[in-house]
Amino acid sequence: MFAALGKTVIKVRWLIVAMTVAIYAVGAAWGTGLFDDVSDGGFVNPDAPSVVATERITETFGSQDADVIVLYSSPDLTVEDPQFAVSASEQLDLIAALPEVSSVTSYFNTGAEAFVSTEGNATFATIGLSGGSENELAATFDSIKHHFAADGLDTALGGGAAIFHDINTQVQDDLITAELFSLPLLLLIMVLVFGALVAASMPLMIAGMAILGGFTVTRIIAQFTDVSIFAVNVITIIGLGMSIDYSLFVLKRFREELAAGRDKRTAVLNTVATAGRTVGVSGLIIILSMVGLLFVPLPFLHGIAYGVMAAVGVAMLGAMVVLPAVLYLLGHRVDKLAFPWTNKKRATDTGFWSRVGDVVMRRPVFVLVGVTALLALMASPVLSAAFGGVDERVLPAGTESRTVTETLASDFPGGHLNQMSVMLDGGTENILDQAVHEISLLRGVHSVQPVNGNGEATLLQVSYDLDPFSAQARDLASDLRELDLAGTEVIVAGGPAELTDTFEDILDNLPYMAAYVVGITMLLLFFAFGSIILPIKAVLMNFISLAAAIGVVVWIFQDGNLSTMLGFDASGYLEPSNIILMAVILFALSTDYEVFLLSRVREEWDNGADNRTAVLRAMQRTGGIITAAAAVLIVVVGAITFSGVVFMKMLGLGMALAIFLDATVVRMLLVPSTMRLLGRANWWVPGPLAKLYAKYGLKEGPDAPIPSQEGKPELVSSRR
Repeated sequence: MFAALGKTVIKVRWLIVAMTVAIYAVGAAWGTGLFDDVSDGGFVNPDAPSVVATERITETFGSQDADVIVLYSSPDLTVEDPQFAVSASEQLDLIAALPEVSSVTSYFNTGAEAFVSTEGNATFATIGLSGGSENELAATFDSIKHHFAADGLDTALGGGAAIFHDINTQVQDDLITAELFSLPLLLLIMVLVFGALVAASMPLMIAGMAILGGFTVTRIIAQFTDVSIFAVNVITIIGLGMSIDYSLFVLKRFREELAAGRDKRTAVLNTVATAGRTVGVSGLIIILSMVGLLFVPLPFLHGIAYGVMAAVGVAMLGAMVVLPAVLYLLGHRVDKLAFPWTNKKRATDTGFWSRVGDVVMRRPVFVLVGVTALLALMASPVLSAAFGGVDERVLPAGTESRTVTETLASDFPGGHLNQMSVMLDGGTENILDQAVHEISLLRGVHSVQPVNGNGEATLLQVSYDLDPFSAQARDLASDLRELDLAGTEVIVAGGPAELTDTFEDILDNLPYMAAYVVGITMLLLFFAFGSIILPIKAVLMNFISLAAAIGVVVWIFQDGNLSTMLGFDASGYLEPSNIILMAVILFALSTDYEVFLLSRVREEWDNGADNRTAVLRAMQRTGGIITAAAAVLIVVVGAITFSGVVFMKMLGLGMALAIFLDATVVRMLLVPSTMRLLGRANWWVPGPLAKLYAKYGLKEGPDAPIPSQEGKPELVSSRR
């Protein structure tokens, strides 16, 4: 399979180059417009009862959400001063006359004191915009935001459309910051690894193709379904990181083949059959693992899953197809523009990494127990994890839309209260009185106010004095839904109701998602290595390192440790879909370096080495390049830690930590210790499965194995 792929790549190399140029052109011209087709929501199932309730309330009484909140204030004037009142009211009248505006509600057209701050020097108005989708509302807001400023007054804008606008702006700024930070470091790492500018530029070429190709594919998908705005950042970091990682392994193997005396054709064929196979297995594991996110009916997860699949798919094809074609064209010229320090010695089977493995394999039980205990300690905060929703704190402090939300909560009467909407469909006036009475007795309820009615349905605003992300608020939403009012349907909308539905959707589908991700990973690892034990061991190690990484995330982002240093405000909660996304991505990536190492172990085993020798040779041959690949990915995802959006900061830090653990603790300590303890059992497989692997396994290797160094001492004489 992979040998045939290598021959095809050589045969159609110029067509591959032309297609690569086309991907760059289309991606730059059209794919980068992905920002125009993304949304900031998707944290709730569109078919959830709370979402359906919101739609029914909107159809009956109009939207209850403020697309835009405009806040007018003055250090010298009060709202009642004629200068303040005239300036604000006239500006609001002009806003109401705009064709893009559907409604304006303020102190000046309602007289409601709730619109005036407790100090009397500020007022706000809620504004509804025409257009249904988040993208349409954001575009409308962007086109009219210059109309909101009132003469002589300080003006600030908040609300859903403004928050989405600020998130979009922040994400784009974060991308620029991440690229400015990471690209010079990546180039430096490439130069240090390969010692030549031509070789160092190859992974960056594939990275550009992966990002632009990922953008293009995801934008096509966005024409048919919602894609989260955060997918843009995830595509960038995953596309950049994985394409460089994959390219490193392919390029390293190609140069290794040339150094062993192969001609460029044989070098490409052997490279695709070995490193290409490894890249293919790794890429398939990540792509198919992302399918697991589709089990949970949250558009946020689906959009990012599509983005990751697109980016990794293009990165995988780039490393398996495009890079070998370019390497065939370059041949030995891949080492052009080499630096004086370049070490052109042929790779050996002994050195630092094999010595590390030897030390570990001499004391496997001690290492295994000690490392597992350390990772368990790191994972312990997971036991106290608390889950909630997303609010304005996802944005940096000082962002205008966040400041408006915080000002309304702190400076306006009742601003500390939260609301849920309850629609009573059907029933009589007596039922309304009964509903108001029963709701007012529920725990946490501050007030119940009928705000609209049409003879058939009545809309109530329930104000409550609870943390909207708390279990108590979710209990209140459940109690409201369970009201027994004869002949009346009770419809509940609002944050706690949405969070309740989200939790139920996640808990109902989590077992299926987990079973699928674990199952598909083990299946692919079986076909890659022909073993039952190695896939089980890999999954267990993934869980250990994943739990450790998420434990640190809980300690930092939920509990607030290091929040000042990292520049965020902890809410005391973690958004559950964010954690699921992180878990699936990290589980897939955690398999990555083990695949790289075990592929070389399997190759050495197939070439006749015993278990211990195969592990030590593989560690030595892959140690440097895995370290470089991990450094690349840590730099890429670590750059997102500087993001102003808390979710991206959390994802970047969590991924960087997990990659560090996998490339150091797991690869250097856990893998060799467990491989030593298991011995020949590492490769055990039942007879029927052995036949299945023999027929369908991804077991191709190089046409001509690289010869061992003459005079090299034998590490172990027996094959065990």
